[in-house]
Parts: sequence; C-alpha cells; structure tokens
Amino acid sequence: MASPAPAGAASAAASPSPPVQLPSPFAELVKGPSGLEKIVLRGARNCCAEIYLYGGQVTSWKNDNGEELLFLSSKAIFKPPKAIRGGIPVCFPQFGTHGNLEQHGFARNRFWTIDNNPPPLPVSPAIKAFVDLILKPSEEDLKIWPHSFEFRLRVALGPSGDLSLTSRIRNTNTDGRPFSYTFAYHTYFSVSDISEVRVEGLETMDYLDNLKAKERFTEQGDAIVFESEVDKVYLAAPSKIAIIDHEKKRTFVVTKEGLPDAVVWNPWDKKAKAMQDFGDAEYKSMLCVEPAAVERPITLKPGEEWKGRLVLSAVPSSYCSGQLDPLKVLQG
Repeated sequence: MASPAPAGAASAAASPSPPVQLPSPFAELVKGPSGLEKIVLRGARNCCAEIYLYGGQVTSWKNDNGEELLFLSSKAIFKPPKAIRGGIPVCFPQFGTHGNLEQHGFARNRFWTIDNNPPPLPVSPAIKAFVDLILKPSEEDLKIWPHSFEFRLRVALGPSGDLSLTSRIRNTNTDGRPFSYTFAYHTYFSVSDISEVRVEGLETMDYLDNLKAKERFTEQGDAIVFESEVDKVYLAAPSKIAIIDHEKKRTFVVTKEGLPDAVVWNPWDKKAKAMQDFGDAEYKSMLCVEPAAVERPITLKPGEEWKGRLVLSAVPSSYCSGQLDPLKVLQG
C-alpha cells in the first residue's frame, strides 16, 4: 500500500506501487475509517498507538488495559485540509497565529511519508514498536514559508507502554539563510472530568496569558486547577509535569527535552460550542498540556539540526493532601 501523495500532487493511475516496508514488525500500515492511512504500533500486552500519515499525527494511545489515554473529538474531521482535532498535532513552523501562515503552521495538515532510511537515532533495544516519518516542503509550502527543511519524526512505544515522540528538524537551505520557528506537541489528554484534574510542576512559573493579550504573570497556586477557560504559556517550565486525574486515580507524566515552554489549554463551554469539530460538552473530558518552544523561536543555520522530545507515561496514583502518593513522579 503506497503512502498518500503530498497535497496538490496528481494521483497516480499507473500500476500499483510496491508495498511500503515498515522497519518494525510491530508496526502495520492500514486504512482508517475515513480512508486516510495510519500506522498501528503494537507494544507489550495490549499497549498500542495509532499515527496518521496525514499530519504525522498520533490519534490514539492505549494502555495495557486497552484504555484510551488521548482525547479525540467525536466530531474530528478526517478530511484535508482540516487538521484532526485531538491526539497529538505537531505545530510547525509556528505555534499560534501571526504573519501569513495558518494557525499552528502547516505540518499538522500535510501528508508525511514513511522514512525507511532515517539517520541513526539512539534508541533502547527494548523498544520494538516504532515508526519514522519525514516531511519536506512542497512548492506550495515554499511560497508561504520560503525555507527548505527536513522534519523527521519518530514515534515509539516503550516496553512499559510509554509513548515517545522525537522530532528532528534540519535546515536544508542552499542559499545560506538561517530560519526561525516556534513549535509545540499539541497534546490532548483524556481525563475523567476537568474539574477533577490538577497539574503539578508549574507552580511559581511565569506564564503568558493568551486570554489577556499575552500579559505576563506568575503562577500563585500550589497546583493548577480548572474552573474556566485556560490558555497559558508557561515559560522555562521544568522537564517533568504531572497531570493528576483524581477520579481515575491516574497520573500522566509529561517529560520533555529541547522544549523550554509548556502550554496549558482548555476551551471551556463557550469556545467549545463555537468549534465545528468539537462537541459542546467535550471540554469536560480533555486537557491540553503541550511541550513547546513559544517565547523564544528556535533558529537554525543551514545544515544545523534541532531535536525535541516528548515522553508520555501513565501511572496509577492516589491523591492525598495535595501530593502524589506514593509516587513522587516529579522528583523521579
């Protein structure tokens, strides 16, 4: 089964292409219900993940009990050029909206291809289920963002069910020009009820409040709890952040490398009703905590490469006196 052609490319009417060879026997290329192709990674026990070639986007991550850990809207649109609402969209070459680029850049609504010859990437021999994807700019992309690049993405399931995404972006300009970009893994977590969730690890951090014209504040609470719309960029955030779901007695641990900031977002009721690809009440069952590089853009000279990594794990936890008990995941 051939990978989808880049947006705007003519579809081939010739003889069938040879089947795509995946490097891992624990990865399979299938068609989703919408007809778009996706890779299914199968880890130990019942752990699995799904990654669409459209957007290079993880849309599902299940634990060994088969429970879905990521939020995907029931109204998500799986039809280009609309980005898929939920999972882990990749925001590149910008996070947010400015200039002539669409919101959150174009990587999340382009067709990626499977990269069977990626440059070496240090990886644990215990990781068997993985896939490497690559995105290069089309002629249309170069018109709106005139820079040549190679964006490589590895998605892997660890032996304990951890999900990791490793991004490598290289400047391949031949005219000597550097380029700058902002970036985020726009991660949607599935939660029992947003009012029963707290985020730890961002206490005392400075943040930019997108609901108040990006004004800068300092977080005052012992933890972040949710009672209304939230859209904040926490600056110089720690490498580990915990999302504690009291009702499910589950803690998500977000570990990030190469991404200094962290975005926390929930649209709440009014914005949820205004989004056509989002259920009116779905804000109650999701929370975005997004490793990002927002405040200070990343700049690459020709030939330079940047690497940013996200590792997600879900661990059982109980809530006691405002602390994780017995797992002190933020100190781990």
